[in-house]
Amino acid sequence: MPKQAVLLVNLGSPDSPSVPDVRRYLREFLGDERVLDMAAPLRWLLLEGLILRTRPKRSAHAYASIWTPEGSPLIVTSQRVREKLAARLPVPVALAMRYGRPGIGETLARLVADGIDDILLFPQYPHYAMSSWETVVVKAFAEAAKLSPAPRLTMVQPFFADDDYLEALVASARPYLENNYDHFLFSYHGLPARHMREADSSRAHCLVVKDCCEVCSPAHATCYRAQIFQTSRAFARRAGLDPARWSVSFQSRLAGEPWLQPYTDLELRRLPAAGKKRLLIITPAFTADCLETLEEIRIAGRETFLSAGGESFTPIPCLNEHPAFIDFLHGRATAWLKQNSLTNS
Repeated sequence: MPKQAVLLVNLGSPDSPSVPDVRRYLREFLGDERVLDMAAPLRWLLLEGLILRTRPKRSAHAYASIWTPEGSPLIVTSQRVREKLAARLPVPVALAMRYGRPGIGETLARLVADGIDDILLFPQYPHYAMSSWETVVVKAFAEAAKLSPAPRLTMVQPFFADDDYLEALVASARPYLENNYDHFLFSYHGLPARHMREADSSRAHCLVVKDCCEVCSPAHATCYRAQIFQTSRAFARRAGLDPARWSVSFQSRLAGEPWLQPYTDLELRRLPAAGKKRLLIITPAFTADCLETLEEIRIAGRETFLSAGGESFTPIPCLNEHPAFIDFLHGRATAWLKQNSLTNS
C-alpha cells in the first residue's frame, strides 16, 4: 500500500521584514517566468536594473507594518491551518511555500525521505492563474521528478465554484453581513489583462468576445477573470446580497500596461462620492491573510476610503483558520484518501 500525505502550498513570505530578506524574496518571486512573463534577459534587466533597486525598501516598510511577534502572518496562519488539519487526518500533513521557506523542493524531499510516495498537492488558491495555481503545480512536479523514487502527485483543481468552498467562504463572512453597510466590495488580486489572453488557448474568446466572462466557453477553465466573477455571483446568491449593492474590483497592479479593472484603490475613492459610505470588503483570492489583505486593504485601503468621505470600512478576514475552512480541507483530503483506498484495494 502507498504511504500517503497531504501537502498544502501557499504563496510565501520573506524571512523577516528587513530590506535584504525582502530583496531575496522579491528576487525569487518576481524572477518566476509565470509572474513576470517576459523573455529571460528582459526579466533580468527589469528585476535587477529597476525593481530590486527601489521596491525592497518600500515593501520592507509594508511588511514591517503587519509583522507579528511570531513572524509573517501568512506563514503563521498557514502553519496553524496545517496543524489543525493534521489533527483530523490519519496521514501526515506538510506545508510548503512557492517562494521563500519552507520551499516545495525541500518539503517534498523530506516527505520522500520519510517513505511517503503518494501526495495530495493542495494549492491554496481558489482560482486558476498561471502566476498562482499553475506555478505551484509546475514547480511541484518539477521538484518531484528530481527525487528517487519520485512520489506520485495528485493535484487539487481550482475550487472557485465548488459548493464546499463557497459554503466555507459564506460561513466565514456571515457575522460581518449582519452589520449595516451600503456596499459590499469583492477585491481580488489583480493581473495584467494579457494574462487572460495568454491563458486562452483559442486566442479568440478572453477579452475578445463581448461580455466574454458571461458567454460559456472552454476558455473559462483557465480564465482567472471568469472564475472570480463566478465566485462573486455564487457568494452573493448564497449570502442573499442585494444585486445593486455589491461589485468587484482588482488590487495590486503594476504600472506600464493595462491590468484587470476596475482598480480597487480607485473604487475606494469613488464609492463614498456615490453615497456608499459604509463598506464591507472581502478578498476571496486569498485563503490566508497576507501583505495584500493586511497592509494594502486594511491599512492603506481604509485610509483611502475614509479620506474620500467614507464613514465605516469593515474588512472581512480571509478564511484563515476558520472551522469551516478546516472542514473544507478535511473533506477534500478525506475524499482523496477514500478514493485511493478503493483504487488500491
